[in-house]
Amino acid sequence: MADNKIFFPSVSRRHFMQLTGAGAAALTLGGLGHRAYAAEPIKTAAIYTVPVEQQWVSRLHIAAEAAAERGDIEYVYSENTSNSDYERVMREYCEAGHKLILGEVFGVEEAARSVAADYPDVAFLMGSSFKSKEDLPNFATFDNYIQDASYLSGIIAGAMTETNNIGMVGGYPIPEVNRLMHAFMAGAKEVQPDITFQVAFIGSWFDPPKAKETAFAQIEAGADILYAERFGVSDAAKEKGLLAIGNVIDTQPDYPETVVASALWHFEPTLDHAIAQLKAGSFTAEDYGVYSFMKEGGCSLAPFGTFEGKIPEEALTLIKEKEAAIKDGSFTVEINDSEPKSS
Repeated sequence: MADNKIFFPSVSRRHFMQLTGAGAAALTLGGLGHRAYAAEPIKTAAIYTVPVEQQWVSRLHIAAEAAAERGDIEYVYSENTSNSDYERVMREYCEAGHKLILGEVFGVEEAARSVAADYPDVAFLMGSSFKSKEDLPNFATFDNYIQDASYLSGIIAGAMTETNNIGMVGGYPIPEVNRLMHAFMAGAKEVQPDITFQVAFIGSWFDPPKAKETAFAQIEAGADILYAERFGVSDAAKEKGLLAIGNVIDTQPDYPETVVASALWHFEPTLDHAIAQLKAGSFTAEDYGVYSFMKEGGCSLAPFGTFEGKIPEEALTLIKEKEAAIKDGSFTVEINDSEPKSS
């Protein structure tokens, strides 16, 4: 590394100088579980399979940038990394001295865990459909458990549909998508028990044109509100003069007359806990999914913005009641990871 000639093909050029810079100082007291970090930023690298603008990954990126800005971490990232290249990039970041690796390994689970086994002094915080395991103490998993906010957004959809027919377009029917759809559907049924749902998956995490065409088909079949789990769905709603419910990020600024509400994911509690554990020398393979729950500050409904005063008052009252119950533990939104079906 002294000659600064190491090249990382999957790392964007604008981050290369950061990547080859000096790492955070650390005080080694034994294994990872006993490694405490000094006041210098923790050298952190993230590996994303999609652009950082993609809604799910954007939440990780925003939280990491915030942590870097306040001086907790030194942050570099690689975006658009293919699954076939993921393991190599992970190893290169480890070899470059990064002490926290962040990313999403849904398609490369086995390879990612093998990397973690080879680098026991590196902490891994990875989006995964599987749980952390005690035999790999440096590999902690998380997921977007924002079913609480999704449920509340469903209440709004149920109160505002006129046809009692809602279209839902997702990427893949995997747990982290399924549970949000089920929670949304449960919220809508809280208001309209006889509501109908059209559920479709496009087989891609980032294909706005395909998502848009799928949404158009649902509109043709009677849907008057669309659940926009993927980019492209709100475009279809906008063109047809209908409403949409957002997911993970707030897209209302881009669709001010279309997106009524969004279930927001706040990754900050998840990342901040990992940073605190590393600083304390106590990072381990715990389940980080709980830090996405509403009671932990991991999710919320986006501000209603342009739709203030347009949402039925009875829906707002119900949302307020349910939100309070979720936070005090008297009401629990069911976590259902099975594939949702049209009904």
